[in-house]
Amino acid sequence: MRILFVGDVLGRAGRAAVVRYVPRLREKWALDFVVCNGENAAGGFGITEAICEEMLMAGVDCVTLGNHAFDQRETLVFIERQPRLLRPINYPPGTPGRGSNLFTAARGQQVLVINPMGRVFMDAIDDPFAAMERELGACPLGVACDAIVVDMHAETSSEKMALGHFVDGRASLVVGTHTHVPTADAQILPGGTAYLTDAGMTGDYDSVIGMDKEEPLRRFIRKTPGARYEPASGEATFCGVAVEIGADGLAAMISPVRLGGRLKQEWPQEWGAP
Repeated sequence: MRILFVGDVLGRAGRAAVVRYVPRLREKWALDFVVCNGENAAGGFGITEAICEEMLMAGVDCVTLGNHAFDQRETLVFIERQPRLLRPINYPPGTPGRGSNLFTAARGQQVLVINPMGRVFMDAIDDPFAAMERELGACPLGVACDAIVVDMHAETSSEKMALGHFVDGRASLVVGTHTHVPTADAQILPGGTAYLTDAGMTGDYDSVIGMDKEEPLRRFIRKTPGARYEPASGEATFCGVAVEIGADGLAAMISPVRLGGRLKQEWPQEWGAP
């Protein structure tokens, strides 16, 4: 099975990259399943129903979120009727929406997507490790599903790495989101789980983590309130990670994906040029 995970989509530039690349990559790479983090898709803060539908129509199978999940108040309502949109699984009981779901991939495989969120330097929410243990026990890899994709939305590398090792051999892919900077540690862990600390941002890298440079720079220099942050509007780099999953549900290959924009281009050579 071939799976593509797309890192944090930021603003209009990031959405344009999703619309440009996802349909093409699905065809050229014969992708079975595509997951995309969309928590910054609406002007950098949350997601709207129209934007979610735009991403799904482009060929994304599941949209994950994070600490900005409910920045757009309409998400509190439409997330209940959109099973392909996930919010962090360790939000308190009673939070609208769901933190995991089982999906049918292009060739009929069953893919479980889980969206835990870290607690270090983040909101004080429930334990992501306990939440993961419950989910993996309820839908074990190779028994109830053919692949498990985990979007660990967290601030610190250590918490992401710890969760990767915690589920090693029990998930197909653990990929970090949130920091908007791609890391260089794509690897297959000893138990067979593909791992990457951060997939990076699908947005304009001529920016401060996706935002137009002027206001963040002014705040760092002057330390006073000012204008609202606005997403940078230049060409986005489409950032993510590609994984090939074997019949046992574990990883056979992992490769960063970086296309367009300012960053050095990269893709899985085994799959051919995009």
